[in-house]
Amino acid sequence: MSFTATKRHQAKIGSHLKGEEDIYSLNMHALGPGELAESEWLEAGLANPDMTKIREYRLKRVREKLVEFDCAGILLYDPLNIRYATDSTNMSLWTSHNATRYALVMTDGPVIIFEFDAYEFLSNHNPLITEVRAAFGYLYFKAGDKSKQRAKIWASEIVDIVKEYGKGNKRLALDHCAPEGLHQLEEQGLEIANGEEVMELARLIKSEEEIVAMRRSIFACEKSIELMRNHFKPGITEQELWSRFQMEAISRGAEWIETRLLAAGPRANPWYQECSSRPIQSGELMAFDTDLVGSYGYCTDISRTWMCGDKSATSAQKEIYTMAYEQVQQNLEILRPGLTFKELAFSSREYPKIEFRHYSCSYHGVGLCDEFPAISYTWEWNENMMTEKGNEVLSKYPFEADLIL
Repeated sequence: MSFTATKRHQAKIGSHLKGEEDIYSLNMHALGPGELAESEWLEAGLANPDMTKIREYRLKRVREKLVEFDCAGILLYDPLNIRYATDSTNMSLWTSHNATRYALVMTDGPVIIFEFDAYEFLSNHNPLITEVRAAFGYLYFKAGDKSKQRAKIWASEIVDIVKEYGKGNKRLALDHCAPEGLHQLEEQGLEIANGEEVMELARLIKSEEEIVAMRRSIFACEKSIELMRNHFKPGITEQELWSRFQMEAISRGAEWIETRLLAAGPRANPWYQECSSRPIQSGELMAFDTDLVGSYGYCTDISRTWMCGDKSATSAQKEIYTMAYEQVQQNLEILRPGLTFKELAFSSREYPKIEFRHYSCSYHGVGLCDEFPAISYTWEWNENMMTEKGNEVLSKYPFEADLIL
């Protein structure tokens, strides 16, 4: 089913409900983040991103990388990769672990969404999508013991498209795929390339319009953090406190939170305990990590630590907070264009691996989620380059002056 035909079909359905235009205008991407967020962004003087330019830029980036990797196209299952290439979504968390939706972007040819349950209208907002087809599932959840047979049928459709538009190139990039599907693609004559590498490198360089969208997403996240802080009082459970942040963020167009990293007192160290039903006590430090996939689908990854109640921080609490604060500040200062990953790792401030509980990496990229590169500590590093323009701190949310020595 072509994209044009899909729109006509859906318009006829919509005309029986609220009018022909509604089927397009009521798409979540067409509606945007909403009046609450828009009014706050307007007051803050934050420009409105041009989503048409963002979509065109991101698709262009994908195709440039496909040319670089000599691929006829790329088959995407990761919802975030699909979002980057097409700005189309459908139950992103659910489809991240149920492979029922995928996209095929040809280097020189169509952009095809294979939609779960053939929900064509979910892509009506983006004219860059050439075609919407019904997805064909072969995973065991749906196919059971017929998985291998269905994978053969699934692969044949992909192979036919590659043959039609690949101009003899049978090299297809692929980000995620079950063994049955991968085997069939190769069995039917395709050479498979690493689509994760293609997409990470495509997503690496942000356009100016993407930064505009990211500024808005970050601002909405920080506003939600501040509103969560109004509920931060002794006796509130970690879960309830976290729910306040989530409510405020979603009301400003956020889409989901990747983790539940909020812990206080004895649960805050070692880090990586997700929020629990334990009440937070006066005098305890509480730490959180937003991991928020926010407005326009852009991620804001902010970590902060607060003191609960009116008690003054102990010298030990101030010491541990100051260590973390100084590490962040020093590691920001050393960033500069042309620095290799190795140089960055060996110049950054880090604490002994055994004596200090460390985060998983010293730096990482961010876009639609945590992205390449991830800069490891000195005991495990690799070499690459950073962007020519250097860095800019987009998050403005303050640290705790009372906790710094």
